[in-house]
Amino acid sequence: MNDITPDYTMDIKGETCPYPALKTLEALDSMQKGEILEVISDCTQSINNIPTDAKNHGYDVLCVEQDGANIRFLIRK
Repeated sequence: MNDITPDYTMDIKGETCPYPALKTLEALDSMQKGEILEVISDCTQSINNIPTDAKNHGYDVLCVEQDGANIRFLIRK
């Protein structure tokens, strides 16, 4: 998924759940339709919470990648 260029990047490493999911939804809410948000988190619960919450709010989860403790999400509004 390196061919996708996000419009915004949000590094929320160090935040514990539920804050990564809440901050992701807040950021997506303020974006324009079609824009892509990259989220980087190290909260292990976010690998399930962020994609589920994003899909439940009608956003497209393009990518979920884990590299060690870091999890990278690409989400299109």
